[in-house]
Amino acid sequence: MSERGAAGPGPAAIQVSRIMRPDDANFAGNVHGGIILKMIEEAGAIISTRHCNSQAGEPCVAALARVERTDFLSPVCIGEVANVSAEITYTSRHSVEVQVNVMSENILTGAKKVTNKATLWYVPLSLKNVNKVVEVPPIQYARKEQEEEGKKRYEEQKLDRLETKQRNGDVIFPIINPDRQTKEPHTVGYSQSSLIHLVGPSDCTLLGFVHGGVTMKLMDEVAGIVAARHCKTNIVTASVDAINFHEKIKKGSVITISGRMTFTSNKSMEIEVFVDADPFVDEARERYRAVSAFFTYVSLSKEGKPLPVPQLLTETEDEKRRFEEGKGRYLQTKAKRQAQLQQAALQ
Repeated sequence: MSERGAAGPGPAAIQVSRIMRPDDANFAGNVHGGIILKMIEEAGAIISTRHCNSQAGEPCVAALARVERTDFLSPVCIGEVANVSAEITYTSRHSVEVQVNVMSENILTGAKKVTNKATLWYVPLSLKNVNKVVEVPPIQYARKEQEEEGKKRYEEQKLDRLETKQRNGDVIFPIINPDRQTKEPHTVGYSQSSLIHLVGPSDCTLLGFVHGGVTMKLMDEVAGIVAARHCKTNIVTASVDAINFHEKIKKGSVITISGRMTFTSNKSMEIEVFVDADPFVDEARERYRAVSAFFTYVSLSKEGKPLPVPQLLTETEDEKRRFEEGKGRYLQTKAKRQAQLQQAALQ
């Protein structure tokens, strides 16, 4: 890890770099999106925790609360170096916004390309009392507009987190060893998948709760399995909608990560992923929803070219409803991207 001078309004930005190994990638040599998400979160946790402890006060650890939508602009391959740069761009009284850029580097040719851009929100929790949120030291802004823009982003994510939590009563029943021979290919039930993981010490922060990056990596693994079962080709993560961390997951808990297909376009698949926690060390508490997100995948040929995606077959009214909701998100994202391209062309 190295540091460089801040290019924006916040403290000195940091950079985390690592060469991509064979066990970071799928059979086609494309690095799993979850590996990159984990690196992004590690960089964000370092810079936000460092900032929150930069002034005299109660020692704390920054906990991930939310990751805004992030697009995987280009796949990273085995042997390339992923350079993750993070800087703080806004602080409220109790939260920190971190902007992260990921650039892949071919160390043989020197060629570089931007692969990801992400925005993460952290909340500092006291080391003495994990339920206490401590105050965040303010940062200096180069321009007043930067603070106003940051405040607008803060209010928007706060509202979206509330809306997401309100609709989070949905349940995916764990499907560990389903009899897929009884299910029609390309249906929701055929590709639906679950993974069960015991939270160990290596998964956790100093506070004894799961690192956000560990959770995102597991979510990406499950979403990737769902996508691969649906189209039976090489698949890669194209984007992740906002990931909301509703509640902390304690060491010793058993988490169930479940994914199901919600929508398909001609060239993409949307997969809904939930993380539910069973706090075995705290028997008084029942199972609860900890994290939720939508992952989008694309299917690739051996040459890395996009392939058509089989249409999702919906069978129940709930599946049809979720398909229409996914279609709405897809069209909204597509319209937003086209507007950005048109704006860029005019500049």
